[in-house]
Amino acid sequence: MAEPTAAFAAPDMAAGEAMHAFARELFPICRSITGEGTRETLRRIKQHLPGLAISEIASGTQVLDWIIPDEWNIRSARLIDPNGRTVVDFADHNLHVVGYSIPVDTTLSLEDLQPHLYSLPEQPDAIPYVTSYYRKHWGFCLPHRLREQLQPGQYRAVIDTTLAPGHLSYGELFVPGAEATEIFVSTYVCHPSMANNELSGPMVATWLAKWISSAPRRYSYRFVFIPETIGSIAYLSRNAAHLRENVKAGFNLSCVGDERAYSYLPSRRGNTIADRVALHVLRHVAPDFRSYSFLDRGSDERQYCAPGIDLPLCSVMRSKYGTYPEYHSSLDDLSLVTPAGLHGALSAMVRCVTCLEANRTYQATVLGEPQLGKRGLYPTISMKGSADHVRNMMHVLAYADGTNDLLQIAEIIRVPMWDLFDIVEKLVANDLLAVVDDAGSQAPAPERLRARI
Repeated sequence: MAEPTAAFAAPDMAAGEAMHAFARELFPICRSITGEGTRETLRRIKQHLPGLAISEIASGTQVLDWIIPDEWNIRSARLIDPNGRTVVDFADHNLHVVGYSIPVDTTLSLEDLQPHLYSLPEQPDAIPYVTSYYRKHWGFCLPHRLREQLQPGQYRAVIDTTLAPGHLSYGELFVPGAEATEIFVSTYVCHPSMANNELSGPMVATWLAKWISSAPRRYSYRFVFIPETIGSIAYLSRNAAHLRENVKAGFNLSCVGDERAYSYLPSRRGNTIADRVALHVLRHVAPDFRSYSFLDRGSDERQYCAPGIDLPLCSVMRSKYGTYPEYHSSLDDLSLVTPAGLHGALSAMVRCVTCLEANRTYQATVLGEPQLGKRGLYPTISMKGSADHVRNMMHVLAYADGTNDLLQIAEIIRVPMWDLFDIVEKLVANDLLAVVDDAGSQAPAPERLRARI
């Protein structure tokens, strides 16, 4: 990631270390779309975010076109070979059991067992992540190298699970601001023991919520920690009308923990303020970022941007889900997700939020080009950077015509929006710029924004 500008102080690297430590704490918990593992994960997030409200929706509840499934919990699972040796044990890794496996205690031949075994021939040492949420099934996942070593004979398969009416759980944090208008952040808590695809999103969302909660803010913020797909559908079934009316911008956080890349996936419409801000930030902090199409969607942006919902929401990622080799396997571990990767993603999201908070539409108040010298705005000593500062000041005045917001101006003149905070502050103080939008609201002063970031 590029070095922050002088006007921008990124979150301290200690935040990256703290996020990684919390991910290590949560990694052993076996999460799914329902169950005690997800509730325990939410309870631990609540220790960092005391205002987090944990809600539950009963199995069998209709949520839009879906129904909340029975709750699944697992205690143990083992596959025992003909010699009585345990060859696969859930206690060794959560991915060893197909998610939502029904309880089973049976003996069967290797030939009959094979349809219940899952491995990755192209990654012979990895355990695949496999689920069967909506069809009753059971199975074991194991490295392909181990699978090839299994000898003919009778195997005992024991999976101690429950699949019964219960609840789907999710967490929600609301951080009120000076305005009722909301910024919406969604991430998911439903995958067992995968670091980038699962834990990185909740880590960055949690620390972003801490940062936002620590200082005055213009907008209100709503964070949700949900099971992917069924969780966002369930949440929308309760809150879609409120979100459509109140959300100004939204971000889906997923796969934000590695150091390989930054990625952006747009909203369905592709031109919302969330899209504009995410693209602006990534162009300046990670100009080699990868931009995807909404045709490449695969996470909860599918639900939030569905026709009739159409929230102004995009997805911000490091390596996009489905594109990195460790995806949906035991290789997606805590060595792939790093403190530096998490810290970089948090810094990018802080910039996105800061741009949203500071964005206003301005009108130049003087006809023609103003005389900067008599206002003390023209440097009397030439030094490195002074010419750029004056040039950018004149550019801001040239494009502050009451139709361009500050983000548009930053895009036009090709500078990071945060580099314009000082300039706007000085121009407003000298009555050369006036805010022409949202007349009843006061944007945070640029110096307050800098103090927060």
